[in-house]
Amino acid sequence: MEAFELNAEKRTAKGRAENRRLRREGRVPAIIYGGNGEPVMLTLEHNDLDHHLDNEAFFSHIIKINVAGGGSEEVVLRDLQRHPAKPFIEHADFLRIVAGEALRMSVPLHFVGEEECPGVADEDGVVQHNMNDIEIECLPRNLPEYIEVDCSKLHLHDSVHLSELVLPEGVEIVELMGDEEDQTDRTVVSVQVPRAAIELEAEDEAEAEAAAEAEEGEAGEAEDGKSEGEDAGDESGEDEDK
Repeated sequence: MEAFELNAEKRTAKGRAENRRLRREGRVPAIIYGGNGEPVMLTLEHNDLDHHLDNEAFFSHIIKINVAGGGSEEVVLRDLQRHPAKPFIEHADFLRIVAGEALRMSVPLHFVGEEECPGVADEDGVVQHNMNDIEIECLPRNLPEYIEVDCSKLHLHDSVHLSELVLPEGVEIVELMGDEEDQTDRTVVSVQVPRAAIELEAEDEAEAEAAAEAEEGEAGEAEDGKSEGEDAGDESGEDEDK
């Protein structure tokens, strides 16, 4: 498993003005909380944190934060606040890890075997992702980087549900924990008919229906014309008899 480390400094001042000052200096206000310790307010070097955020694994890994003059902490990233319009990080929250104590984390899903699955390769379907990450519960030592979803055997209209995922040892899916009536066995991925094909089929059906209605209309008009002709002939015959 890849190791991540950040260097940090403790801070005592807080508030909007202090946070703005830190950001001008290229630093990010952060906090470590949870576990058996008191909350610790920190600052991190912005570019260092931003560099780590480019790696998907950073969001689901245990991170070692080295605090200047204060030892180190093992944490996971719990929350991240970004500026809504500018490319910088405003604040980071880290949850302290306690050995032997389970934690809940969202981890990404990695889909494999999509292109060679029968539903795509032989049946012209497309793979539809219904989920891109899942929340799991496990001990820190069992925390996976990601969960793999095998799509290689899927046919058209087949799907994979949460209960069908192969999980590493010691890992549980939060939505499948507890009593059965409280569980939500959601669809993770499926193979479906392409939307364009569905729309084309609907258009063809609409055109066929319109053509059938037009034929019925023409047949009805012809029948009406025939009836009017017969009625006119009958009236002419009656006049001659008179």
